[in-house]
Amino acid sequence: MTNPGPTEEERRLARLVRAHDRWRGHDVFNLLPSENAVSPTARRYLSSDLAGRYTLPISMEVDGETLDNSYTGTRYTDEIESLANAAAARLFRARFATTRPLSGHIAALSAIVPLLPRGSRLLAIPPESGGYDGYAPGFVPALFGYTVRPLPADGPGHRVDAAAAVETIRRERPNAVVLGQSFFLFPYPLREIAEAAHAVDALVLYDASHVLGLIAGGEFQDPLREGADLVFGSTHKSFPGPQGGLLVTDREDLFHQLDPALVWRIFDNAHWNRIAGLAQTLLELERNGREYASTVVANSQALGRALVEAGFPLVAEADGYTRSHQLHLDRPRLRASLGIGAGAFARRLERQRLLIDLVARIGTAEATRLGLVPSDMPRLAELLARGGIRKERVGREVLAWRRSFRGLRFA
Repeated sequence: MTNPGPTEEERRLARLVRAHDRWRGHDVFNLLPSENAVSPTARRYLSSDLAGRYTLPISMEVDGETLDNSYTGTRYTDEIESLANAAAARLFRARFATTRPLSGHIAALSAIVPLLPRGSRLLAIPPESGGYDGYAPGFVPALFGYTVRPLPADGPGHRVDAAAAVETIRRERPNAVVLGQSFFLFPYPLREIAEAAHAVDALVLYDASHVLGLIAGGEFQDPLREGADLVFGSTHKSFPGPQGGLLVTDREDLFHQLDPALVWRIFDNAHWNRIAGLAQTLLELERNGREYASTVVANSQALGRALVEAGFPLVAEADGYTRSHQLHLDRPRLRASLGIGAGAFARRLERQRLLIDLVARIGTAEATRLGLVPSDMPRLAELLARGGIRKERVGREVLAWRRSFRGLRFA
C-alpha cells in the first residue's frame, strides 16, 4: 500500500508547530514568570523513544509470584528514573526525592493527599493575597474534605509577617500549613512558621513551584534547612526544565508513607521522556545553578529599578521590588495612569513582541537563560515603556535584539 502523504490537516498542524517554534523560540522576549526555556539536550530527550514507553516499578503478586514491574524491557527506563531521583536529592540536599509528579499541582496532591486524612484542617495563603487558587476552598480542599483557613499575607508584596503567621497557627491549630504563592516576591519567615506549626503537630508543606529554580541555586531560601517537612513544585518556571513536578524531603517517615500511595491513586504513567529531560536539567543546575539563580535575582532587581525610572508603577518599591524572578505591576496605579487594565496592557505589549502575563506579573528567568544581564535591564525597561506606556511600535527593535541571542546560557 502506497503512502498517500499528509492530509491538509496534517500540513496545517505542521505549519502551526513551526510557526509557534519560530514565534516563541526566536521572535519575542518571553517575560512570563510561569515559563522558561528548556535546554537543547533536555528537548532532545523529550522527543526520544521514551515518549511512547511505559514502566510500572511497583511490587505486586501475580499467580503467586512477586513481581517488581508490570512490564519487561524497562531496564534503561528504571535506571533513568533512579538517576533523576538521585540528582534531585543531591541538588536540594534532601535524603529522598521523587520526579514522578506530572506537574506542580500533581506534586501538591502527591504531598497532601497521602499524608492528610479527610477532615484535616489546612492553612494556606488565599488567592486575594497572592496565593495559589488550587488551595482555595472550592478546589483541592473540596475534593478531599479538607477545611482551609487563610494564612495572612499582607502589604503590596503579599508578604507573610512572622508574628501574624505564628498567632494564626496557634489559634487555628491546623494539620498542615501549606506555603507557596502565585505572586511570590519575598521569602517566608520559615523558621518561625515551622516552629509554631510543629508545636501543634502540623506539617509544613512548601510549594516552591515559582521559586524552585532559585532554591536549587541557593537563592531565595533553603526550606528543608529552615523547617519545611516537604518541598515540591513545578519544574518549568524559575526551574528551567520540561513541564512537570518533583518532591523532596528529609523525613523518611513521610516519604515512606507517601511514595507507595502515589501509583494508581495520584498517577500511573509518569512520562519517562519528561523524567529524562528533567534529569538533564537537574544535572545542568548542579553545574550552573548558583550562577543562574543569582543572575535571575540580580536581573529582577535591576529591571525593577529601571522600570520605575521609566515610569512604571511597581509594588513593593520600598522593599527593593523583589527577591525572586518576579516583578509585579501595581494594577490600580496602572489603570489610573493609562486608563486600561493589566490584561489590555499585556496585549498591547504582545503586539510589540514583549510578553508579560495578563495579571501584571513580569518574570526574568527565561531572559536570563537567553543571556541578558543586569546591564541589559535599562534597555529592556525602555522598550517596555515605549511599547506599553507610550504606544510606540518597537516590534522591529525587539525582534532584532531578540535574534541576537542564539543560544542558552546555563545549559
